[in-house]
Amino acid sequence: MLTLVIYDISDDRDRSKLAELLMNYGLERIQYSGFKGMLNTHDRLMLAKEVKRFVKGDRDSIYLIRLCRECASLCQIISKKEIVLVNESDVKIL
Repeated sequence: MLTLVIYDISDDRDRSKLAELLMNYGLERIQYSGFKGMLNTHDRLMLAKEVKRFVKGDRDSIYLIRLCRECASLCQIISKKEIVLVNESDVKIL
């Protein structure tokens, strides 16, 4: 299922390592501190466990947001460039 990850990590080194971890999970950067990608339930739960180590202070936070196809289609993205949140090839109809 489509997963959005957004974060605010105060330490530069931790922030870079978190971004690398997210890319290792196959997520695509869509903003400086935002990633998207398809993750199954197991991978999303494993990622949630792994990212906890990056939250060290009161200002640090990481959001893992699971979006169904309907929710993703209702998202409004305002940008000068075309941004596709969900590719049709990522959607499986059961």
